[in-house]
Amino acid sequence: MASAPTAFDRSIALGQLAGEELDVLVVGGGITGAGVLLDAASRGLRAGLVEKEDFAAGTSSKSSKLVHGGLRYLQQREFALVHENLVERQRLLKNAPHLVEPLPFLVPLFGSGGVVDQAVVRAYRVALSMYDVAGGWRIGKRHRKITAQELSSHFPTMRLDRLVAGFLYYDAQADDARLTLAITRTAVLAHGAVAANHARVTRLELGADGRLAGALVEPEGQEPIKVRAKAVVNATGVWADQVQQLEDEAARETIRPAKGIHLTVRQEAIPCDMAAVLPVPGDKRSIFVVPWGGHTYVGTTDTDYRGDLDSPDVSAEDVDYVIAAVNSAVSQPISRADVTGAWAGLRPLLAAAPGRRRAPSARTADLSRRHRVTLSGTGLVTITGGKLTTYRKMAEDTVDALTPRLGRLRPSPTKHLRLRGADGLDSFDRLHGEKSSPGPGVISHLRRRYGGEARAVLSLMGERDDLAEPLVEGLPYLAAEAVYAARYEMATTLEDVLARRTRAVLLEAEATSRAAPQVADLLAGELGWDEARKKEETAAFELFVAAELGALRQSRAE
Repeated sequence: MASAPTAFDRSIALGQLAGEELDVLVVGGGITGAGVLLDAASRGLRAGLVEKEDFAAGTSSKSSKLVHGGLRYLQQREFALVHENLVERQRLLKNAPHLVEPLPFLVPLFGSGGVVDQAVVRAYRVALSMYDVAGGWRIGKRHRKITAQELSSHFPTMRLDRLVAGFLYYDAQADDARLTLAITRTAVLAHGAVAANHARVTRLELGADGRLAGALVEPEGQEPIKVRAKAVVNATGVWADQVQQLEDEAARETIRPAKGIHLTVRQEAIPCDMAAVLPVPGDKRSIFVVPWGGHTYVGTTDTDYRGDLDSPDVSAEDVDYVIAAVNSAVSQPISRADVTGAWAGLRPLLAAAPGRRRAPSARTADLSRRHRVTLSGTGLVTITGGKLTTYRKMAEDTVDALTPRLGRLRPSPTKHLRLRGADGLDSFDRLHGEKSSPGPGVISHLRRRYGGEARAVLSLMGERDDLAEPLVEGLPYLAAEAVYAARYEMATTLEDVLARRTRAVLLEAEATSRAAPQVADLLAGELGWDEARKKEETAAFELFVAAELGALRQSRAE
């Protein structure tokens, strides 16, 4: 029987943070902070991380879930950025093959009355050829032109009456929250790092020399602790300005948040076995249509955001924008009633792109996705900008910036560092042929979420029959996964389990909300919850779902 490591434990982590001096403390548990933690720890530094909510609770669980070069960045002449993205995409495919996989994309071109300017077709052909040259070819396939019949075989409801040309190219897809968790667990379990979620930094501490020497951290449900550290990294994404203002109240704003929303429908509403890039009529943008987990999600928007950073909403206008974009390209229109899940995230875009003299664009879609590392007078290193695909390069650049404080550092080894679960895949795959195997569907599902560590989930299923039951009706998640999340993945709330350790609420929000009381019962035995705590968790999760589905629930009630 397989066993999972137990060192990824919040209580142990908080004790270590309170009792040891770190070389570097990372503030922020999204993909960037997780990457910095792993980069620092793998270089031999004593590294720790604290996150005010849960790992990946912000932008890093609410992205488009694509690991890609950014085809549209070619239109902005960001050639070096596209090349960097595609190089990092290939590294992720090698270092996390269980979590990141190739994804084919259809590019339909439409024209009024079946006619389109051939210059547009040539422009796309040139752009896709440049994409291949920039590194797209590394995935093992190059773009090609496809026929209407071939396109229809992969996306049956695509309108063909206005279709004038179509292309196929390749990028990659990842479960963003699980990728963030895998990076964090790799840093802790393989490289001796320390990480704790639900632990907010409320003050940055200065040493006698006037330089940062740590932070005051308030773990949820516990007394504050002082964390001593020789260096502090601000990797909080859209919250970066808030952390900088803990150091300097007069610090200028550097982040321009952009909101992006996605909608999920069942696959029969938008049947497709490949992703697609659809143009938005009347706008110079496109949206993605992506198959995922027996469902299809569509998005994203890209709009300025000035509201509460902790709770971006999916507005009625957002929903209508995405639905209208889809319906302009399909013969089987969708409506709000088809939507089973929704999420809104904020991109931490730089208000002024580094290396550019021109004023920032009025459109957030035109802002650079490059990253920037800055060092303050007291030694606070802040990493801003960037994107999911380039988290590793962002982390490497950030740790390199610690040299003035920590001295000469080892080179980063993360280009070839495999993440937890990447090893042991071959032996796990052989379970398909074993008589005791739970079936190919379960094996495939667990493999794509846990990789070689999936045997530990199977081990839990063997302990109790009820743990082999579905966690949420209509979804592939198993009850054992909730127990595993609490026991080995530092999940401490219902939301942690149902929104990030599994992605149930993103796929089927209402069904997940109905299942919440039963999931709370499962977690109670692992986390020591009494009846009052179970009710509190269930009520909090219902509020979370209501916030995610606000505009949709309101429209259905009208």
